[in-house]
This record gives sequence, C-alpha cells and structure tokens, in this order.
Amino acid sequence: MRFRPCIDIHNGKVKQIVGGSLRDRGDLAKENFVSGQSASWYASLYKRDGLEGGHVILLNKEGSPYYEATRKQAVLALGTWPGGLQLGGGVTPENAEIWLEAGASQVIVTSYVFQDGRIQYDNLEKMRNTVGKERLVLDLSCRKRDGEYYVVTDRWQKFTDVRVTPELLTELSESCSEFLIHAVDVEGKASGIEQELVRMLGVWEGIPVTYAGGVGNMEDLGLLKELGKGRVDVTIGSALDLFGGCIPYQNVVYLD
Repeated sequence: MRFRPCIDIHNGKVKQIVGGSLRDRGDLAKENFVSGQSASWYASLYKRDGLEGGHVILLNKEGSPYYEATRKQAVLALGTWPGGLQLGGGVTPENAEIWLEAGASQVIVTSYVFQDGRIQYDNLEKMRNTVGKERLVLDLSCRKRDGEYYVVTDRWQKFTDVRVTPELLTELSESCSEFLIHAVDVEGKASGIEQELVRMLGVWEGIPVTYAGGVGNMEDLGLLKELGKGRVDVTIGSALDLFGGCIPYQNVVYLD
C-alpha cells in the first residue's frame, strides 16, 4: 500500500472540501481547509519526497468564472514536477494532449466516459486511442444507493447506473492503467473509510487502485491496509496535517 498525494484545486485555491457538497451553480462547496500555499508548493514537496502517482484535480467546471485561475494553478503544479503527477477534471480527447504536454504523467477521466447514466464505450475507445492505455486513469468515484456503490460524475453530483464491482474493474482494466476511486459519501469527512468498498477492492487482483475518502487517523490506515490486503493505495486529504488535519505528513511519506 502506497501513499498517493493530492492537490485539489477549487476557485483557484488548493483546498480540501466535503466531496458531496460540491456544486457547479455558484461554484460552492463546504470547505474543510483553504491553503495559503500554491499548487506548485505542494508539487515541489511531493517531488522532494519522490511521491510519484499523486493527482491534481480541477474542481471547477470549464466555463466557471474561476476555471482559469484553477487551470493556471494546475499548470504550475505539473510544470513543477513534469511526469510526477496525474491530472483530472474535465479531461476529454480534445484537451488530454495539452495536459500531457504540460507535464501530467497520466490523465484521469470520469465524466467523458460515463454519460447519460452509463458507460459510453465509443468515448472510452476514443480516449484510449488518444492517449494510450498506459496514460489513462479511470476515476470510478462512487456513492452508495440501495446498498450498492454507483459511479458518480460531474464533480460527484450525478449518479450513473454503473455499479462498481470486481467484474466492472476487470472489464475496464483492458482500457486503462489505473483506477482512482473516491468514496464520495465520506470524502472530506475524516470519519472512517468505506469498509465494504475497500474490502471489495482488496479482493480484486488487477491493475493499481487508489482509494480516497474518510481516512481520519493512523488506525484507519491500518484497517485500509488489512481490508485492502495491501493492494489498495491511499490518498489522504483533510486528515493530513498539510491540510489542517492530525496525521503527520512524515508518517505517511514512506507508507508500506
């Protein structure tokens, strides 16, 4: 189990938010932490410590009055550590190459592939043909409904009819190199991990999977490692001291 760092950017600032609170209208979100440091500062820190495979996420929709400020912060982060960070948020075949040229190691995609409540296989094929399997990460961020986990899109606001299952992971792994999975209902709450989801991810044996959501302390990390059988990597946001939390960053830099 590896620690994968994050840089979430909203309204031009590095932030930690409560995932389920994000709204396009008015660019609103419940904030846990707003950093006084730039995205480049975080990228420099992660580069110093060799934490490859982290992700930069744009949380503003293109067309938002804040989008340009958010985009500029993302470009600064990627430029600070070319090839060290993934980039997600509004990625399409039309702009994917731009992000890769800006320094992203891989692009992270959700909404372009999951539209109208289902998987758009033509879009998935187009995305894969544009950047290649090895440079494509699929974000299967999900929320629970009727006892099952469903992929959510558009900055976690819209449910699809796509259930997150081992069978889905196996199918989609033919088209991407990694999965990023936010447990949106606990994202930003530091209230404990989604144990059922992590247990499912730990049973599946395939390409790398990174889990995010609910980690609040070192005990949660131990539980995640146990349930995930050491196969599931982890992102920590609000609980990390870099973002105002209680888990010391130095405790997770060399997590194994």
